[in-house]
Order: sequence, then structure tokens, then C-alpha cells
Amino acid sequence: MDELALARHGESEHSARALVGGDTPLTPRGREQARALGARVRDLAVGACVTSGARRARETAALALDGRDVPIDVDPDLGDIRFGVFEGRPLDEYRSWVESHRPDIAPDGGESRAETLLRFARAFRAVLGRPEQCILVVAHGLTLRSVLDPAPRPVVVGAPYGGCVRLDRRELLDAVERLEAWCEQPAW
Repeated sequence: MDELALARHGESEHSARALVGGDTPLTPRGREQARALGARVRDLAVGACVTSGARRARETAALALDGRDVPIDVDPDLGDIRFGVFEGRPLDEYRSWVESHRPDIAPDGGESRAETLLRFARAFRAVLGRPEQCILVVAHGLTLRSVLDPAPRPVVVGAPYGGCVRLDRRELLDAVERLEAWCEQPAW
């Protein structure tokens, strides 16, 4: 891989209601965002697409690549954080919990932020090892922010639905190494 286009899925039925998790489909607005993503990546020679297993990510990828012969693979390591007891509940409740807990603590039945970011690093290492020159990854807001932010923080600045950033190999590798180092001693 030489170039990565990293995108957030379009708005889903849960995200439109500010609820976390859930495997809900895209809203009509989310489908428009996915098609707009397709227009933004139209000129890229995308050789493969990798998504999380979430319906909203797979649906976004399919709409963005409609009419193109690009294989779409699912990597479960790109999945959203497992929210545990917060699944399907308001995002603000989960954010309040995160602010008051260390990043290596998980909510009941869920996954810690440190575990999630280490999983993302593993997924991006797999992407780096792929033979295609340009890869589109469609995942989640936290996935994008994990690569873009200089250090993880309790409350993630939003990434726009259907938003996309482009990174070269060195930029992605630097981000992965930064995440792995942070996960060794996670702290806010």
C-alpha cells in the first residue's frame, strides 16, 4: 500500500439519533453522504476497499464504489469500539463515562479505548501489508481520529459522516507506531 483513503461511514439510523453502536442501516442522508464520498474518491485508482463489519460501513463502501470493479473486504479489527452496557444508549452517556475512567478500563461487557486502539493498529498494519497501491478504508469516527489526532483523548472530536482523508504509507505507519506506543502506557 502506498496511499490510503480513510473514510467514515455515512449517517446511520442510530447515529442520527445520537445513539452509540447498533447495526442499523444508513439514513437517506447517509446514503447521500456515501455517494458524495464516491465522487471524492472517483479519481483515485482504488485497488481494494476494506471496511469494518458494521452494516453502515459496508453500505457506505458499496454506494461509494457503485459502478467500479473494486473488491470490498471486511476486517473485524476496524469495527467500532464495543460499548458494552452503553450499546444503543445516548452518546453523551458514554462520553461522560469515558471522561471519568482511565483508557484501559472497559465498561461492563465492552472494550477499553486502549484495547480498541490496539485493534485499529493491528488492522492498519494489515492494510500496510496489502499489495494494492491505493486502498479505501471505510470505518468509524474513532477510527479516523485515532490516525489523525496526535494523541488519544477521552472525548473524540467528531469526524464528518462520509468524510475522507488521504494518507501516504509513511503517514499511516507513523500513526500506527504512535498508537502502539500510546497503548503500552495509556493515559489521558
